[in-house]
Formats: sequence, C-alpha cells, structure tokens
Amino acid sequence: MRAWQFTGVNEPLRLVELPEPTPAAHEIVLAVKAAGLCHSDVSFIDGTITPLLGRVPIVLGHETAGVVTAVGGDVTDFAVGDRVGIPATTEGPGTAVDGGFAEYVAVEARLAVHVPDDVDFEQAAPAMDAARTAYRAVETFGQVTAGMNVGIIGFGGLGSLGAQIAKAVGATVYVAEVNESAWERVRELGVAGVSADIRDFEDAGLDVIIDFAGFGTTTVSAVDAVKHGGRIVQIGLARESATLSMQKITMKEITLVGASNGEKSEAEAVLALIASGGLRSHTVPITFDEIPQYVDKLTTGDVSGRAVALL
Repeated sequence: MRAWQFTGVNEPLRLVELPEPTPAAHEIVLAVKAAGLCHSDVSFIDGTITPLLGRVPIVLGHETAGVVTAVGGDVTDFAVGDRVGIPATTEGPGTAVDGGFAEYVAVEARLAVHVPDDVDFEQAAPAMDAARTAYRAVETFGQVTAGMNVGIIGFGGLGSLGAQIAKAVGATVYVAEVNESAWERVRELGVAGVSADIRDFEDAGLDVIIDFAGFGTTTVSAVDAVKHGGRIVQIGLARESATLSMQKITMKEITLVGASNGEKSEAEAVLALIASGGLRSHTVPITFDEIPQYVDKLTTGDVSGRAVALL
C-alpha cells in the first residue's frame, strides 16, 4: 500500500510502499476513506512535539475514517463493511503507530467508533480530533447550556466548530476574530455579534468565554470581558504563557480552566451532532497525493479550513 511516512525532524514526508496491515486479535483494519490534516502534524515534523511519537519513521495522520476490511479474532463490536472513525489519542494511529496518511490502517478496536450512515467521511475525519476537541471545550469544560451568553475567541478550524456547538445547545454566541475576511462566514452562522476584540461584548454579560486562539493577550481580554462569576476555558496554545491580572480573576470570581483533546464518548457525541445537522466542519478536500503540499500550507497558515485527504 502507499503511505506518506515521516522519517525525521524537518524532513519532507516520503511516499513509501508498505505491506497492507493485518489485524492482531484485538484490532481492525480500515480502508482509509478520509484523513484530516492537523497543526499537530506540523509540530511532529518541525520537532516541537516529535518526542510524543511512538517511533520514527512513522506514518502520520490521526484524524481518520474509513471502512473495515478485516477484523481480529477477539473483536466483537465491529464487522467487515462497518463505517468507522478513529478518535485521536496518544496511543493510537498517527501518534503511537502508523496512521491514516495511508491506504489502510490498523487500530485497536477499543479505540474506534462507529460512524453513522448519514455522516460522510469528509466530515467524520475532522470530527475525530478538531470537532471533538471543540466539543470538550464547550460542553465538558465550558458547561455551556441553553440561554447562556458565550464568547468565542478565534474563528479558525476549532473556533468555528465551537461556535456551532454553542449555538446547537441554545446559547447566544459572540465571536472575536482579528481576521476581518472571516467575518462574513461568522455572520452566516447567525451569531449575535462579531468583532476583533471580545472586550467589545463586555456589556453582553458573557457567562463563558472560550479562547481558541491562546495568544496570551486573548486570555487577558477574556478576563476583562467575562462577567462576574463567569468561566473562561483556555484551549488555544499559540503562546506558552500569559500574564494575567490575578486581582481581576479574584475580585470577579472567575473560573479559569484548561481543555485539551477529548474522549471516545465525546467523539460519538460529535458524530451524533453532525448527523442531526447541528455541526459541520469547514473542510478543504484534497487528494492523497497532495498531503505533503497541504502540510506545508498549514505551516504557513494558507489553509482556510480543515484540509481532508479523500481516498
């Protein structure tokens, strides 16, 4: 089978021929139908988080969806022909073992989820990481419920999903996005307001602010803008640290929490939300051969949505 293999820091992905995987007793094998590209792939390649990889060389790709072609003898939850997604995890394909930038991928059955028939693979792949991560920030840690006023900082791949999830549960959403060229897409979502700075919505009484940007200054803005007793969820990691006013956090009785990645159950919840029409990733479909080119585009910020390779 063909696969794009990572061989070393700052080395380009190599197109290689590898044996088609066969499942161990507890594994299933998928014919990959869609593989999402993620900024984490860039960070694996440039050395930032390379130590998290289980081995090098390795086939990257941790947002994967496809059809089961083989099942191990101990597997009871999946059968040949099932539509399956692989939620991103440090012990799964694309991180610990060979991932979805290939024609076939093997995965432990306990890590996989069923993809509903009415969710296409192009949407299922980014749901395995990006959408699940946004869901964790909004639902699990943001504790957003109907009737709340919610601020979303950053309207990129994660922030746009977070805004949709907040709206789906009945919240009123305000978006801060410095890139004004994205404002039309923000408004199309039907939000209550869009601006370059979340502080412009301080008078809206923001119950929860979710910082999908993480530039430090954005978290400072969230502390200023959130209402007394409000909650801030930090998920963006553009900067390692931020200088915050502990006086404001204390006197406004703010809850500040971090959110990262997600669990299998959250991936299943996201797929159900997509199936109901309440969530959709803004995807950029590409071919298998274009994967290295679009990894480079991610490096320079030249991808306007979630790049998804369709096989």
